[in-house]
Amino acid sequence: MKKLLPKILSGAAALALALTASAQDTVKVGILHSLSGTMAISETSLKDVLLFTFDEINAKGGVLGKKIEPVIVDPASNWPLFAEKAEGLLVKDKVAVVFGCWTSVSRKSVLPVFEKYNGLLFYPVQYEGEELSKNIFYTAEAVNQQAVPAVDYMLADGKKKFYLVGSDYVYPRTTNKILKKYLKSKGIADADIIEIYTPFGHTDYQTIVAEIKKFSAGGKACVISTLNGDTNVPFFKEFANAGLTSENCPVVSFSLSEDEFRSLPTKDLVGHLGCWTYFMSLTTPENKKFVADFKKWLKTAPAGVDRNNRVTCSPMNLSRTGVYLWKQAVEKAGSFDVDKVREALPGQTFKAPEGKVTMQENHHLINPVFIGETMANGQFKIIKSLGPVAGEPFSDKFLK
Repeated sequence: MKKLLPKILSGAAALALALTASAQDTVKVGILHSLSGTMAISETSLKDVLLFTFDEINAKGGVLGKKIEPVIVDPASNWPLFAEKAEGLLVKDKVAVVFGCWTSVSRKSVLPVFEKYNGLLFYPVQYEGEELSKNIFYTAEAVNQQAVPAVDYMLADGKKKFYLVGSDYVYPRTTNKILKKYLKSKGIADADIIEIYTPFGHTDYQTIVAEIKKFSAGGKACVISTLNGDTNVPFFKEFANAGLTSENCPVVSFSLSEDEFRSLPTKDLVGHLGCWTYFMSLTTPENKKFVADFKKWLKTAPAGVDRNNRVTCSPMNLSRTGVYLWKQAVEKAGSFDVDKVREALPGQTFKAPEGKVTMQENHHLINPVFIGETMANGQFKIIKSLGPVAGEPFSDKFLK
């Protein structure tokens, strides 16, 4: 037994050394997206594209010589649980950065956690603005990069009546508050702006659609939709059943992309509009490569990743862009230290699938903006390109 003891201790030391070396060869990165609940329809694909991006980077040597090790948690569309899971990623798992959240209420829930523990969050989904945190980088569309350009397009098309329908939480309410001010500044009367909200997962849109039909009867009306998640399915089904179309009452949606279309009756959405900084139908060399590489990756993707009928969309693209901007900032800083990486991020550029993007001092991107029209195959036909637009979180800067 005495002779065996040194061998056992020696083996344990070797194992500990191997585990330490293994830990030194990787950097932990958090994925904070709902993989269950009402928001899973949108967020699961962001988890998938992050895993794809990590594999893409790891295949080329990782970041500062370390392979990215994803730590995946499921906040299950439960807003308080987002904060709990975020704290676990930062305190227990000690991740270098987190990519996550979809709804603004989930982002608002985790914001104090990231500020308390000085964590770093990349947020990839269109949002209402009126916020700026030193611990968050907002890679997606601010109101002046999506909602305002969409409304401008409808005004130019002769629309005089606007029905604002959204899910009942901070993003739709704040966005519509800004849009009402903007519409009034353009001469739209109070009586020609209707505003209504429904809970997450709402399924009965018969009364609301009947009101929309009555509202649009005189012509020159449109719907501005900030409905989120799977509630879009019953809304558009009821919309089509009522005889409403893109011809007699077009809908501009800010939370419906190619990925959500996989679960929607796209034949009912033909001609309706979206406004994003990216569409899968873009023909740039960078986008063709992104789409092809993602589809190739799906063939050998980890268990649990849906391989069928997959597409790309703006939040997926902006998730990937956030990873590359973080990687570049880490390499510029020569460190994973949050303070050093944060300092290195402003000014970072990336040749994204939609064109060159630039991270600004205000933690928002300069990004091209496009208006797209839904086609029966679940893709968008780009009908207007607005060029690079600088993201501005505070509405008093663009509401003149």
